[in-house]
Amino acid sequence: MTIEALRVAIASGTVDTVLLALTDMQGRLQGKRLHAPYFLEEVLAHGSEACNYLLAVDVEMNTVSGYAISGWERGYGDFVMVPDMRTLRRVPWLPGTVLVQADLAWLDGTPVVESPRQILRHQLDLLESEHGLRAYVGTELEFVAFQDSYEDAQRAGYRQLTPVNSYNVDYSLLGTSRVEPLLRRIRLEMAGAGLYPESAKGECNLGQHEIAFRYDTALATADNHVVFKHGTKEIAAQEGCSITFMAKPNAREGNSCHVHFSLRTAEGKAIMGEGEGLSRAGRAVIAGIQATTRELSLFLAPNINSYKRFQAGSFAPTALKWGVDNRTCALRVVGHGASLRVENRVPGADVNPYLAVAALVAGARHGLANELELEAEFTGNAYADPDAPRVPGTLRDALALWRGSEFARAAFGDEVVAHYARAAEVEIEAFDAAVTDWELHRGFERL
Repeated sequence: MTIEALRVAIASGTVDTVLLALTDMQGRLQGKRLHAPYFLEEVLAHGSEACNYLLAVDVEMNTVSGYAISGWERGYGDFVMVPDMRTLRRVPWLPGTVLVQADLAWLDGTPVVESPRQILRHQLDLLESEHGLRAYVGTELEFVAFQDSYEDAQRAGYRQLTPVNSYNVDYSLLGTSRVEPLLRRIRLEMAGAGLYPESAKGECNLGQHEIAFRYDTALATADNHVVFKHGTKEIAAQEGCSITFMAKPNAREGNSCHVHFSLRTAEGKAIMGEGEGLSRAGRAVIAGIQATTRELSLFLAPNINSYKRFQAGSFAPTALKWGVDNRTCALRVVGHGASLRVENRVPGADVNPYLAVAALVAGARHGLANELELEAEFTGNAYADPDAPRVPGTLRDALALWRGSEFARAAFGDEVVAHYARAAEVEIEAFDAAVTDWELHRGFERL
């Protein structure tokens, strides 16, 4: 949506509210609802301030210590949400509403380097300045939908919920027809918000589905990704349902977020393929991503629950190998010619897309700059390879790798490494303090 179209819509009374949104560390949209004329008269030119604690809280919005940019010692000041008007879009599921996404700046105008959107922007700028290349990305988000409302689910302690399908509907047209009113509404209203839906399909877990969207430039895809997650939850709530993007919501199959990644020149020439296989640049890109995935896994799997998804034989990867159309590998090469790309199968649906894609761009830059050689393609069952390097098994393992990574510090800077190390510590501390159902079942009577 253009600024001029917004002016016309406000003047005609069809738009009265502007959502100004930032993306927080957890990949959620946060921000303000602004009176539309006020947005045009003031915020468009000057931005709008928000408390900097938005990048220093846990998932429950609790203030926590240990962040350099925000805390009681600093007085919890403000930063500025700077509208990126290229992201202006209608919000079809909310009447009279448009959304614009923001970059974050300090009050003196300097960027907030810890902001997820800024982290990705920085990596994309380096990719272009160093190699003259641009990243293109598609993300495939899975979710589980329940007949219970969010309020009912909370009252039930998120237990004994009723999924919208009672059996495995992977590729089932019959089973997904029962959920089509919800899926159709999501597809059409996301199209109205400027996304390009390609397809919807059932998945293996009960009530699990995937809606796929066309790939785009890396930043645009990350922006669309968070709008989709946010909007899907709002639409589900309006329909009296609930949807979760947890990586592992139960003992069955987890929710993945496979990230398809490729590079092109500024003129749009694809560089990953050559003939029927990988080009030299494509091989270096994949080698770089493979070499850095363990150290950057904190950006690919950010939560305690993320690591529950990595189970052998589950279609979630455990081995950091690459293969052509091999779903047992963490890195799956798919497509041919201009569409040749690498699919990173490590992230779950709980991932922050800005951080995950930034990790892939950093790995690609590393491979290209050092002209890394790619190991031989893996064929067969990568789960069964005893010599394969592994995806970290826990958030603790990932944090140790991240904190000790010289590559992460060189790629992202000490401020970013420290900030997201603290975010992982907060998650671990909260988990360590919790008494789980598992403990109660094992110990309430028996111990």
